Amino acid sequence: MITGIVFNIQKYSIHDGPGIRTTVFLKGCPLRCRWCHNPEGQSLEPELALWPSRCLRECQECVSVCDRLALSKSDSMISLNKDKCNLCGKCVDICPSRAIEIAGHRMSVEEVMREVEKDLMFHDESGGGATFSGGEPLMQPEFLEALLEASKKMGIHTTVDTCGFAPPEILDKIGDKVDLFLYDLKVMDDAKHRQFTGGSNKVVLENLLALDEKGKDVIVRIPIIPGVNDDEQDVEQTLGFLRSLKNIRRLSLLPYHDLGKEKYRRFALPYKIGNIQPPGGELIEKIKKRLERSGCQVTIGG
Repeated sequence: MITGIVFNIQKYSIHDGPGIRTTVFLKGCPLRCRWCHNPEGQSLEPELALWPSRCLRECQECVSVCDRLALSKSDSMISLNKDKCNLCGKCVDICPSRAIEIAGHRMSVEEVMREVEKDLMFHDESGGGATFSGGEPLMQPEFLEALLEASKKMGIHTTVDTCGFAPPEILDKIGDKVDLFLYDLKVMDDAKHRQFTGGSNKVVLENLLALDEKGKDVIVRIPIIPGVNDDEQDVEQTLGFLRSLKNIRRLSLLPYHDLGKEKYRRFALPYKIGNIQPPGGELIEKIKKRLERSGCQVTIGG
């Protein structure tokens, strides 16, 4: 039985491909983008998360039940030492306000597809389907391939949301089972890509070129991050690469937001991008029009 680690199954999703979709989030990502809004998807392993806004603070039931001393109280707050935690789940079970949870659970293909199947009516009526996202779904290639095969057997439209940072042979293997790729194009300059994501963009660009050469249906998604990839030089570099593509002309601009910032506190992770502000609408429209003048079909968000 093929299994994998899933950290969320989002119903009625309208921003992860056409129509109404069921988005399955797989854990694990090879990159560490400083603006990532799903930090719970970075590690391949399940993780403990604390919700400060839900915590009753004074009860301390979780502290008393943790025999590994991974939880402690300081300044009226419960804090977590991740190195000591073994994910036994005792604190999750005893917490009266559900302020503690484990992000990531092992599921079989059959279990995931039972959840997806519940939404078939919405898929059929809206032209939707299943989207496999993350994290980075290509980090669990066997599990992803099995999910795609099961989806195709059920006649479900399949979308894979990927950063493209994966061995080319993985994309080759799943390519015929994917109806649409949502493909991130973050930063064109390789040194800057390494600085802000933790990895080179060389394989990312090569994989996108390969998908284009094979005529795959791809929407390129470009996050607009102030101070990282939003100036004229960045836009021109992106355009220069896009011009080398023969078939891909659909783009989606994703303006930076800090809605995921609170998640970093829950998982005791540093928020490395700092206190930057979301880009203004005027800048986004300017970038959109520049890309459209080059013959691209551009949307904002989604």
